[in-house]
Formats: sequence, C-alpha cells, structure tokens
Amino acid sequence: MNHPVAVITGAGKGIGRATAIELARRGYALALAARTETDLLATLNVAGAEDRGIAVPADVSDPAAADQLIDQALDRLGRIDAVVHCAGYAPVRPIAQMTSAEWRRTIDTNLSAAFYLARAAWPAFERQRGGAIVNVSSLASRDPFGGFAAYGAAKAGVNLFGLSAAREGQPIGVRVYTVAPGAVETDMFRSIMTPEQYPKDKTLDPADVARVIAGCVQGDLRYASGEVIYLHKTL
Repeated sequence: MNHPVAVITGAGKGIGRATAIELARRGYALALAARTETDLLATLNVAGAEDRGIAVPADVSDPAAADQLIDQALDRLGRIDAVVHCAGYAPVRPIAQMTSAEWRRTIDTNLSAAFYLARAAWPAFERQRGGAIVNVSSLASRDPFGGFAAYGAAKAGVNLFGLSAAREGQPIGVRVYTVAPGAVETDMFRSIMTPEQYPKDKTLDPADVARVIAGCVQGDLRYASGEVIYLHKTL
C-alpha cells in the first residue's frame, strides 16, 4: 500500500470520526479502533476509505488490545505513520460519589491508553526513523468544572506524558502533540451538557479539531512537538 497509515482510536464517532475523514481526504490509509464495529464501518464509509482502511473493535484501555491494534495495523497496512488517540471517557461525579472502578476506567481510557499505544508503536517508529503521535486532551486539564476531578487529572497526565514522549522521540524523528479542545459538539459532550446548559454556538465543530490534528500529523506544526495546543471558541 502506497499510502501513509494512521491509527485512530475513538474513531466511531465525534473527534475520532472527523479525524478519520480529514486524514482520508489527505490520502491516509486508516486503522480505526473503537468499542463498536458498526460505528467503525460507518466511519470508513463516510470517509470513503473502505478500500484502504480496517476496523478493529478494541478497548484500548486494555494494554493487550492496544498491542493487538498496532499489530493488526502493521500486518494489514504495512506501516504506521501516525497514532491519534481520541478515545475518551468522562463521567461527571463528585469525589465523594465516584467509585474506584470509575476512577480507574477514566484514568485508563484517557491516560493509560496513550501510554499503551505509544509503547506498542514505538518500535515501528524507531525502524522507520519517524512518526507522529497526537493525543486528545481537554481544556479541563487546566480548568475543570465540578465533578471532573478524575477526567481533569487524567487529561493533565496526558499533557505531561506528551511532553516527555516528545523529548524521547526527538532523536528518532518522532513528534508528539497534545490537542486540548474546550467544548466540542459530540455525543459524549451532549451526554454531560444539554443545549440549554451549553448552547451549540459555543461549541467547537469536531471537524475544526480534526484539521488541527491533521496539521500535527502531517508536520505543519512540526516545531510544536511536545506542546499542548489549546483550542476554544471565543464569541
């Protein structure tokens, strides 16, 4: 296959689907992961990438699943040029009401998975002497509202993980970015906030975030490796 290859998690909906569409438009082959296979197949369809994409149902908070995702991408598409981690989990719970299981799931889905994916892809990047990682964080990593202690902490960890990974990757040509949007018009956001609580004219479009992610992947922002790129809508 003569296409660059991007692995995208959370690709069934929201920012992940928008990123798949944007990178397919720019000529990338896609290895898409999410929990629901039908959502992934729909993403491949709307991206027009059925002939250069694979759907891998996976829960990347499980290290074995993250390893298998990277292995399938390499086996079926031949290489990996980018890993984009969009999968997220954002329960709104006061600290006193949050269970240990919810805490672990929040940390593992948002933060641990970023590590698992980077670790799995690193040998391929090292062989290729290049690659890009983009982890989706959140404005909540620096300004969380009440009930977002776990999510904000997880995303703050993603921010610092990206900085350290960028420093490790620099000698072998690996760039690492953290894109931290504010409110984005996704199903996950609308499960937290109603339009009455947070009007649609104040949210970002997933496609806007996807274009920034694509710029990171393709090297338009190559001098920003290691940085947290905050995005928010001002009215």
